Amino acid sequence: MSLRIVRLRGSEIVARQDDLARLRIEVFRDWPYLYDGDREYEKGYIRTYVDATDSVLIAAFDGDRVVGASTALPMTQAMDACAAPFAAAGYDLERIFYFGESVLLKPYRGQGVGVRFFEEREAAALTHPGIDVTAFCAVERPSDHPLRPRDYVPLDAFWGRRGYVKHRELVARFRWRDIDQDRDTDKTLSFWLKRHSPR
Repeated sequence: MSLRIVRLRGSEIVARQDDLARLRIEVFRDWPYLYDGDREYEKGYIRTYVDATDSVLIAAFDGDRVVGASTALPMTQAMDACAAPFAAAGYDLERIFYFGESVLLKPYRGQGVGVRFFEEREAAALTHPGIDVTAFCAVERPSDHPLRPRDYVPLDAFWGRRGYVKHRELVARFRWRDIDQDRDTDKTLSFWLKRHSPR
């Protein structure tokens, strides 16, 4: 199976926003996000990347179909929920590039696409003078959660091999409805950071 990885910007992101929403709703329904997808929320979320002047969408194509996507943008253009923990901790937001989701349909996993998503986003980030930190966040779930799959393998080791370090002191708060709930609940997401040589 041969996949084509493409870096999209600006109006190209607009053309693929429905694909991104579709993938987020499908992939994030699984553990550990358990997201009961909301298309109205998705419209607002994706608008952040459509409106940002320096955002990037990395898309994985199987033929003409988008089967995976990953986003990034300067932290100065990210949602307040992501930027606020860094500002409160004294970080210079001008030096940070924020990585949003990486979503890939199950049949296409294990082929190196996740690595490419990191490589392409880092390459895009480092085209911006002064950027020397890339960061993303991941949801925290208790190990005894009733919906945790028995065979679940956390991605911590994968992220560590990419050079990312977990910073427990930096957390974001989001709300969404889990697939087994009837209302939105608070979620805690911890940040992972990678430092790059200044350019």
